[in-house]
Parts: sequence; C-alpha cells; structure tokens
Amino acid sequence: MRVFNGFDELRAAVGTEIGVSEWIEITQDRINKFADATCDEQWIHVDQERAATEMPGGKTIAHGMLSLSLTPMFIRSVMGLRGLKNTLNYGADRIRYLSPVPAGSRLRGRVSIAEAEDVPPNGLRVHYRVTIEIEGAKRPACVAEVIGLHYA
Repeated sequence: MRVFNGFDELRAAVGTEIGVSEWIEITQDRINKFADATCDEQWIHVDQERAATEMPGGKTIAHGMLSLSLTPMFIRSVMGLRGLKNTLNYGADRIRYLSPVPAGSRLRGRVSIAEAEDVPPNGLRVHYRVTIEIEGAKRPACVAEVIGLHYA
C-alpha cells in the first residue's frame, strides 16, 4: 500500500500508477445479492440453468455496475492518505464495460491518479483512473475514472 503524507504528495503523483489491488472473487452469491439490492434480476445474472445453455461460456455474468461498485474498495486497498478527515464520492466519468465477468471470475483494480485539483475549504478533488482486470483475460472488465473529494 502506498501512503501519502498529505495533499502535496497526492498532487505530485498525478499521472502515475499508485498500485494494483489483490484479486477478489465474483461468486454467484455476490451477483445474486447485488441483483437483490438493485432490483436488477435479469436472467443473464441470476439464472444459472438458463445461462448454462444460452450464454457464451455457459455461466451467468456479473452486472457491470457490480464491477464498478468495487472501485472504492480497490482504491482504499492500494493507498492511504494521512491527515484525512473524510472523503466523499463525487461521481464517475468515462466508464466503459469492455468484457463480461463470468460468475467465478476474479477481479482486481489497477489504480492511477489522472488529475487533482484544490477545492476550498481544505479539499482536494482527485480523479482516479481504475482498470478492473479479469484474471487470465486479455481485456479488462471495465475502465473508469472515479472522482473522490478528500478533506483534510
């Protein structure tokens, strides 16, 4: 984990990769819980029997938004920021879902800092570029720019 000692060090890291998270398994149980929580129970996500005969690869696939929802965890797992009072989710830009994530796959996040700008009072808005990789796959599941608003 890379630890930043304040906003100056974070600003200095713009344009660099700050880390790669550990792998996390996307189980069918996780997909089902996400479907329940979001009321998105489309069969491609939750119907294993139908997926076995109708889906390429014969498995259900995770929701794209499930992959995206893991980005805060990926970021927190690769970096720390000393002197931080709190962080707010400011949004996301440039989200692309490039490959489906079959149930049982493992994902990890490759995190870099795209930009950082001061926000009064005592804040820093940081654009994190996150590439969500699928273990063993050539193309990532998702690439996104997520934005955090940090306050010191």
